[in-house]
Amino acid sequence: MLRISYNSTFFLLLNTFDVRFCIAIDLKKINFVFQSILNMIIFMSKNQMSIKAIRLTFLAVLCSVAISFGQSNVSSTAIFTKSIVDDATPAVLKRILLADKEPLSKISFEKGIYHFYPDKGLEKFCYISNHDDVMVRTAFPIFNFKNLTIDGQGSTFVFHGRMIPFLIDHSTNISIKNVTVDWAMAFHSEGLVVARDEKKKTFDLQISDDYPYEIRNGQIVFVKEYYEHTLGQTILYDPIRKAIAFDTESYTNISNGKKNAVQNNIKSIYYKYKIDHRSKSQKVLGVQNTLKVEQLKPGLVRFYGHRKKMPPLGMVLTSKGDQSINRLAPAFRVTHTSGFNANNVTVHHAGGMGLIAENSADLILDGFHVKPSKGRMVSTSADATHFVGCRGKVELKNCTFNNQLDDATNVHGTYQEVVDVLDEYTLGVRMGHSQQQGFQIGDTEDTIGLVRLSDSFFSYRKLTIKSVQKINGRYHIITFNEKLPSKVKAGDLIENLDAYPDLLVENCVISNNRARGLLISNPKSTIIRNNYFHTEMEAILIPVESGHWFESGNAANLTISNNTFQDCQHSGFDRGVIRFVTDDDNENIAFKNVEISNNTFHQFDNLILEIANTDGLVIKGNKITNSGTFPMLFSNNPAIKIKSSKNVVFKKNKYKGKANTIIETASDMEKIKFK
Repeated sequence: MLRISYNSTFFLLLNTFDVRFCIAIDLKKINFVFQSILNMIIFMSKNQMSIKAIRLTFLAVLCSVAISFGQSNVSSTAIFTKSIVDDATPAVLKRILLADKEPLSKISFEKGIYHFYPDKGLEKFCYISNHDDVMVRTAFPIFNFKNLTIDGQGSTFVFHGRMIPFLIDHSTNISIKNVTVDWAMAFHSEGLVVARDEKKKTFDLQISDDYPYEIRNGQIVFVKEYYEHTLGQTILYDPIRKAIAFDTESYTNISNGKKNAVQNNIKSIYYKYKIDHRSKSQKVLGVQNTLKVEQLKPGLVRFYGHRKKMPPLGMVLTSKGDQSINRLAPAFRVTHTSGFNANNVTVHHAGGMGLIAENSADLILDGFHVKPSKGRMVSTSADATHFVGCRGKVELKNCTFNNQLDDATNVHGTYQEVVDVLDEYTLGVRMGHSQQQGFQIGDTEDTIGLVRLSDSFFSYRKLTIKSVQKINGRYHIITFNEKLPSKVKAGDLIENLDAYPDLLVENCVISNNRARGLLISNPKSTIIRNNYFHTEMEAILIPVESGHWFESGNAANLTISNNTFQDCQHSGFDRGVIRFVTDDDNENIAFKNVEISNNTFHQFDNLILEIANTDGLVIKGNKITNSGTFPMLFSNNPAIKIKSSKNVVFKKNKYKGKANTIIETASDMEKIKFK
């Protein structure tokens, strides 16, 4: 009887094949292959097969296995090495574009610093919610993918110019992990205030070589790779605290315009349809630039004509250009995607938001960090994260949102205005804000609510979508399965009642940024717990907003618990740390079933809670103290303001602040006791 051992089988393999061929097989699986083949050979030897027959059978089986393993490895996984670090765009893009022919389930990078340039990137026009509508380029067009993982393995991706690093659309189960995103040159600019003269209304700015500039017709223009911006929107940072400067509202924006003295026949221009007075073409009408800049020496410039207080010495003035053209390159853009995970991802900078997600479901960010690099005061030039019309789950866990120039996150739906009742099933609707253009409010069978805010913040009729026809970026035609109610009319609003998520924000640090911490318009379910807030405006803003951004969603089922609030609202606004507000002047209930419990407020100023239009609010187990960090700005305020609300209950709270009045209620409300 022929006796064959495991070792003899291995050497038989080596004698039969070229060793290079064996390497094509996944070495981790080779042991399993050998064991299986050994059992086969023992069976054949027991049946007295010849050595030649055994070798031929062995060869056929191993060829099949090797080809199978080799094809699997080559087609499903792409591994990029540091050989492409100078410009990774062509290699990465080429492999992604081959995915329809050669399936791709994982992209890995050898740990390193990879540069991505737009010159050879894929170009695509994008309507991006709450951003500019732009032609952009990308190296990662993740379109119509399923079950794809991108693993940077600790790498840093450095982008150049107007690129969207990750453009994810109509995909399923996309995971991105272990990667840092940054830009070689920031989309914003910074300068140190080194001199000021209140009488002459001048101040001097020292600008480092990291922010090249030129002066054109008395105006400063910051020049970047593939991009430039004017002074535009500005805010002060305190370089010691590395946070928004205290009372920056007294000094910024740096004013640069006044009413134009000369206009001829402008008012005669007739617009048949409603126009957006904040759009790029309209907002400049009747305004002239009065701010002047001159260079004293290279890197030192003087500003004339600023009408607010001169900025304090030692502060860093940050500038990101005009509002209508300064949101064009978010780090992650996710649309029409079900299942997105970001784990151990850091975004140091972006020319827009860190992540903007639209019409997507089940988005989990665990260890998603937005924070500046290279000594910059600013991380992203807009929100750290933003979710529009998303559903399923949205979870932000163990995240850091620092130094961005807008909110840590904003979760909302979208109001669209009824313009035409075209027939008994069909409406023509208009996008309200210029940066809402192109946003499709829903898909087939989604439930749409008709809303008339003068009557109620809740829908008066529900319908389901049959079809959506995009006529242009601002005007869509929506056909419903059901007949429209007879009361519907132009000026009513619609919202997608299905396009809200169950939201969790947990164990996050939100600090040093401009604007709010969390801006939540979510009627499903929201839990905000175990977070730290240090923001220059509201830590948590709960709005209904239908006059500017047209962000829908009246919050309900909201729990805010076990959070720490440290010196929020320090930029100079007279507002609560947690604030419920509507932009419509009525007393209708907008917010329901809210609990604010077991939080700690260390606040330099008095006003902690600002409550309006709420039914069902429990405030219990909270601790409120005066921190003494900054001088009080509004010492006459109470700690809590309440109006247009009912069923508000206080339990077991502790107050050690300095307000003379703890609770102030509107004159038409019953008095509420603080307990």
